[in-house]
Amino acid sequence: MTHIVGDVMTREVIEARRETPLKDLARLLDRHRISGLPVVDHDDKVLGVISETDLIRRQAARSADRSVRRFRVPALRRSARRVAAVARATTAGDLMTSPAITVHPEQRVADAARVMERHGVERLPVVDEEDRLIGIATRRDLLRVFLRTDEEIRREVIAEVFTRAMRLPPDTVNASVRDGMVTLEGRLERHSDIPLAIQLTYRIDGVVGVVNSLTGGVDDGRAPTPLRPLGRNSHHVG
Repeated sequence: MTHIVGDVMTREVIEARRETPLKDLARLLDRHRISGLPVVDHDDKVLGVISETDLIRRQAARSADRSVRRFRVPALRRSARRVAAVARATTAGDLMTSPAITVHPEQRVADAARVMERHGVERLPVVDEEDRLIGIATRRDLLRVFLRTDEEIRREVIAEVFTRAMRLPPDTVNASVRDGMVTLEGRLERHSDIPLAIQLTYRIDGVVGVVNSLTGGVDDGRAPTPLRPLGRNSHHVG
């Protein structure tokens, strides 16, 4: 089964309000041994995210503010205003990164990982259909999905890709896995099904690469076989 964010997210979320003082934020991060948390309004809608890096940046800005305040060059004055705004921050609302990058619980773990990488963030608040906070997914949460044995991956490739999605007998293709790298060997009836087999194998959680040794019978040039979703909660990505 393809894992979704709702399977791995942390449901008991440590959160802050816009008016939470920075000292209280530092205490929350230290007490719960976390590096960041979401900031929500009184309706539990996510306003932003604040991290220990933001708090350190604020401390650095307080000393930098004194040194750049005297410059009159326009570019430096703009820089000084930005530094001063950070230095004067006293609450979560003053310092948070907003808007927050969020995900929904039904999104695939692999897609959430790509969102993290694209935006350079360490955590993703998880929101419902009304954008209310229901959980949080960290890099560590997502990593757990990829800590699967090669045998678990091999079984899922055969069951989900070839038996369920492509409707083939389970002995049609031989799949071997080493360190997450999947090698596919066998002969498919249609040559046009080979790219589909590779694409769907890549979508299995824990797969880091695919070595294709498949061959095809008829080079029919036809459209791919209609696919069933990989697992009950997954979404097809074209």
